[in-house]
Amino acid sequence: MPPFRIRTLTAITSAMVLALTSVGVAACTPTPTPTPSSNPGGNGNPGSDAVGSVTQERVDAAVKGLPASIKKLMADTGVPGLAVAVVYQGKTVFAEGYGVRSLETKASVDPNTVFQLASVSKSVGATVIAAEVGKGTVAWDTPLIKNLPDFALADPWVTQHVTIADMYTHRSGLPNHAGDELEDLGYDRAEVLNRLRLAPLAEFRAADDYTNFGLTAAAESVAKAAGLDWASLSERDLYQPLGMTSTSSRYADFAVRDDRAVGHVLKDGAWQVTTQQRQPDAQSAAGGVSSSVIDMAAWMKLVLAGGTHDGKPLIAKEALVPAITGQFASKPAKSADARSGMVGYGFNVGITAGGLTSLSHSGAFALGAGTAFTMLPSQGLGIVVLTNGSPVGLPETITAEFMDLAQFGTLRQDWSTLYKGGFAPLMAPVGELAGKPAPTNPAAAKPLGDYAGTYNNAYYGPAKVTVVGDHLELVVGPAAVVWPLKHWDGDVFTYAPSNENATPGTVGKATFSGSTLVLELMEAHGLGTFTR
Repeated sequence: MPPFRIRTLTAITSAMVLALTSVGVAACTPTPTPTPSSNPGGNGNPGSDAVGSVTQERVDAAVKGLPASIKKLMADTGVPGLAVAVVYQGKTVFAEGYGVRSLETKASVDPNTVFQLASVSKSVGATVIAAEVGKGTVAWDTPLIKNLPDFALADPWVTQHVTIADMYTHRSGLPNHAGDELEDLGYDRAEVLNRLRLAPLAEFRAADDYTNFGLTAAAESVAKAAGLDWASLSERDLYQPLGMTSTSSRYADFAVRDDRAVGHVLKDGAWQVTTQQRQPDAQSAAGGVSSSVIDMAAWMKLVLAGGTHDGKPLIAKEALVPAITGQFASKPAKSADARSGMVGYGFNVGITAGGLTSLSHSGAFALGAGTAFTMLPSQGLGIVVLTNGSPVGLPETITAEFMDLAQFGTLRQDWSTLYKGGFAPLMAPVGELAGKPAPTNPAAAKPLGDYAGTYNNAYYGPAKVTVVGDHLELVVGPAAVVWPLKHWDGDVFTYAPSNENATPGTVGKATFSGSTLVLELMEAHGLGTFTR
């Protein structure tokens, strides 16, 4: 079980959009899904028995039905605020806001309300890189170290050969979400990238293991080549030319906007404003963009037009095409009648049940964001949904329903039930002891002073254990994150982190043994042992 669930959820969210909405294969759903033969029209692989046909009439009908569908789904999930835009044949045909930006202020969402995009930032950033590829600044197969010479991974050969394309398809060999836990401890971008060299590597270019900071390293290498920081490069190459005045890759810009949606989390069955607004600057290229649906509509039109804006090429088509076409089989099919999931560079690429190529990505912050888009390039059709609630499958449901109606004139799946079923277990608390009652007759701990001291770890840095009154406290990371330790049994204590990667109710074990301390929630990659 991964120790930091929500970034894994972000990856699975994106994969679910690919596997369910685009490909029609429930490859990443954590619950079993029936096949069409056992449940025709149900929540299984819809097959390819019907050829999709997007027409003006179907798009018009799908757009007309959006408000009622959105209101129903919002009432069902309780997500506080949401904005949606649809583009078709080069025009924005729908852009509306629903609900509130904050449950505290009750300010309404409108089409210009700015939301955090989470991992949809990857697709946006990929178009920035495509712009630089078109200029000849870099190529998709440029090794990172050419422009980021201090970057290194555990294997020197991989360090020399890993490219921008490798990182944007998550095939570097880095373990899932390597570096995310360092960000939660307060490490900045430079230090997280530096410490990636300590993470174990799987086989190079063999599997799709989602890494926010691997992708960030690739973006940083491009920014270095261009002579700008990433946020400024994104402004120059994309936001300014498209008139995306509400869009930024800096958290500070998002934080000062008057018309912005704040994050909300679901706690004890009720939505509330998060006490920790997500600050993603350390991984800006992977999750740090904020934008409105008006601006995102302009971006979708650019992608659907093959890089052309206002009749003129903004991004060279030959540089953009590799990003939006299948370059790597991220989710190979499990049977002969299913389709494999593909990824481009920062985009999921699939084939719909109607036989149309689709582009998609999804994003999620546990601290209050759920986003998704889907585009059908051959039809010039795209939809984007931005929400200010932690992920419950709402944006994915809206995009999937809309694309069904646009292609077939009817819904071919119960998307709401499917996505809710997929998300629910992924949002469960993390940790072996989560939800378990404390032992009734625990073995006694040693005198608390016996556990005190500084425990070192090359990857995470020092962990300081101190006696505070009648209990122990654990202090970790440059942000001096404090986790009170509660005795559980013998030399085992528990701690309850509260951050982007710890879903509500998460409980971790802190196990002392002589001069070592093992922190369960940091042990996923075998790096969780600290030595005094």
